[in-house]
Amino acid sequence: MSHRHPPFPAADHGAEQHPDDHFEEHYPVHPEPVEQFFEADLPSRRNRRPSKARQRRRRRRTIVMLVVVLGFVGVVVAVAMFLRSLLGVGEVTDYAGPGTGSVTFTVDAGAGPLLVGNSLEQQDIVASADEFLNAFSSVADGRVIQPGDYELKYQMSSEEAAKALLADADSKVHYAAVARDLRQNEVFDILAESTGIPREEFEALAEDPTQFGIPEQSPSLEGYLYPGEYRFDLDVTATEVIQQMVDNTKAALEDAGVTDPAEQYRILTIASIVQAEAGQADYAQVAGAIMNRLGPDNTETNGLIQSDATVTYGLGRKSYNLTPEEKADTSNPYNTYANEGLPVGPIGSPSAEAIEAAVNPADVPYYYWVTVNLDSGETKFSETLAEHARYVAEYQAWCADNVGRCE
Repeated sequence: MSHRHPPFPAADHGAEQHPDDHFEEHYPVHPEPVEQFFEADLPSRRNRRPSKARQRRRRRRTIVMLVVVLGFVGVVVAVAMFLRSLLGVGEVTDYAGPGTGSVTFTVDAGAGPLLVGNSLEQQDIVASADEFLNAFSSVADGRVIQPGDYELKYQMSSEEAAKALLADADSKVHYAAVARDLRQNEVFDILAESTGIPREEFEALAEDPTQFGIPEQSPSLEGYLYPGEYRFDLDVTATEVIQQMVDNTKAALEDAGVTDPAEQYRILTIASIVQAEAGQADYAQVAGAIMNRLGPDNTETNGLIQSDATVTYGLGRKSYNLTPEEKADTSNPYNTYANEGLPVGPIGSPSAEAIEAAVNPADVPYYYWVTVNLDSGETKFSETLAEHARYVAEYQAWCADNVGRCE
């Protein structure tokens, strides 16, 4: 450590020195007492300013100490957060009370308690899906959550949410899910299984569709069994079931602006072909192409719709393959390869979207369409038969690479 001294006389190193002389050279004798000398001439320890080196060392010590303290604090915080996560300390595992606000919560068909719980947590209706499952198990008593829309609240207790979702299950019902594009016989299978009503009762009703307000030219209930989710009373009759489905079909047609019964029948027939031939993204374009084929100036196909789906419906099967003989059979009233115009009636249950496309088809120049990839649903349109043939070859190549998919 370096010290600053008061200015002393320079030492003469060439002269012989006595030890006492050496002391006197550095500390000459003054008349004042030594104590006065140090008190008067040496700066006090309090007043002396530390050297720059000492200041740097102090700063370094301060910085090191600060880093150590901060590191220690960080470790403590990290450990605390880890323990909080591990032990659940401070986490909200359940809300208290009935909740606040209002939210519409949808339960899809087939959704179980686990999926429902996760959706409830994501929408902040309950605090924890796990806690909801625990609450559901304790109050369900064998009941299940029915599909549909529920008016719930945000931040409900798990028990309150479970009870609200099970409220509809208190009144027992027959639940039936009818998919779009199903044929009449497929719908009857679902209705009989869901309601316990013998299938024969539905078949008997289909023999006289006019009793449900369906036009006389309709050979069956086909096209009027509206797809959707149904909850029928336990004592429901087959007639009531069919009437409800027919009423829903008519409501969808009226919503699309079609009120005349004869026009409703025509639109349903077109919509059922659109439903069977295309994916939803292509409904409007396929409907436009069908309308072009039905037009009086159609010289490309001369009034023939040429739909595989209509032919196979008349044959009583579902298939992508038709023989030349089957396409040429005029006795099949659903054969749109051999018979001009629309088939005698619908070939399945069209959705509201397909009905809308039939009412408002896209204005397109196409006469042909083919789905070239059954997995992706990619459909290609064309104006001429030559262009269509190239797309058919593309479809056939896809079928060759996906054996069994195009049967």
